[in-house]
Amino acid sequence: MVKARSRTARAGAGRARTARARRPGGTARTARAARLPLAATALVAAGGLVASLAAGCSDGAGAAPKITTTARAGIAPTPPAKGAYFGAWVPPAVRGAATRTPSSTASGDASGTASGTPSDTSPGTSPGKDADKPGMAPVAAFERDMGRQLDIVQSYRGWKSDFPSGLDTSVLNSNRYLLLTWAGADTKEIAEGKYDALIRARAKAIKATGKPVFLRWSRDMDRTSVKDRVHSPADFIAAWKRLRQIFTAEKVDNVAWVWCPTARGFGASNAGAFYPGDDQVDWICADAPPGADYEYRDMSESLKLFMQWARGRHKPIMIAEFGVPKSYGQRRAEWLRAATKALEDPQVKAVVYFDSDEQAEDARDKRRAYSVTGDTHAVSALRELATTPYFNPRNLPVTSGG
Repeated sequence: MVKARSRTARAGAGRARTARARRPGGTARTARAARLPLAATALVAAGGLVASLAAGCSDGAGAAPKITTTARAGIAPTPPAKGAYFGAWVPPAVRGAATRTPSSTASGDASGTASGTPSDTSPGTSPGKDADKPGMAPVAAFERDMGRQLDIVQSYRGWKSDFPSGLDTSVLNSNRYLLLTWAGADTKEIAEGKYDALIRARAKAIKATGKPVFLRWSRDMDRTSVKDRVHSPADFIAAWKRLRQIFTAEKVDNVAWVWCPTARGFGASNAGAFYPGDDQVDWICADAPPGADYEYRDMSESLKLFMQWARGRHKPIMIAEFGVPKSYGQRRAEWLRAATKALEDPQVKAVVYFDSDEQAEDARDKRRAYSVTGDTHAVSALRELATTPYFNPRNLPVTSGG
């Protein structure tokens, strides 16, 4: 949520994020469990290959909008035909640690043939599998709580950090999508070409994985706390286009570009001004914590202005960071059940829970602590969301226990 989880590099190029800043075996998959996201129909438009599909619609959610994306169907991640992917950010090593930071350890590249679906080389799709793989133990524990495997595992990387990391590689080699959240740098310097070599190296590294990757670059660019490096909407857009130009030159087709400001930015500030354009973005996204300045606030309220803005674009929506504060106490389960209804929207195609207390200022700060670990009622309510058919579009197996 917003800054993030000890993001490895909150703002300045290469500067490690502080903890306060913010921030998923056994038997072979059955035919049903191995069912992968439905491929979208490809068509040529605007000089590029555009994937287009009709979004699914939950009961009472209204008519399904036509959704388009510039991502290569069958190679890069594309939205499910019905419902929304469910994912999470789970801090490494110690779940819920307030100062835990995403791993910044580089590892070797994964290899494989480009495919628009997660790797089918994993041993199974049961929750808790792959716990012995690098970085996966916390993810596996969270999956056991949810009673299912995650569709998406989020990973945070600093601007100058190498990737894929050990966790990244483990996710790429499993039946899960990787959501790679890459920190930004000074937008003017990027646009001027100062970091071309670095960007090209990262583009080649992602291409070499041969696996579909969600790439969320410089999230929360609308926050006043990052203005010194983002500068202006025009500067941000110029930097975004520079990155995309380099990725295009390197023929990196296995990436879906996720543009993600804060949901709050569609209120007082003008987050929409940072939008690079429909031809530059595959998924529109928002980070949507309730806000530490509220005693209680439903998710529908947090998302309201962002969703109104998003209706004007035929793009799939991702909520890349959402969580219920521990300060809500016994109302946490109530909040999560209401959030489930709010997120069952035909344009919402992916939701990612922020299962961490990293943003908390200290152990007493419960308004910025979102981990559900140890909260039986919150775990149960989040599990209900995760196992609702709408949020399990690949029909992954669901276990009966937490």
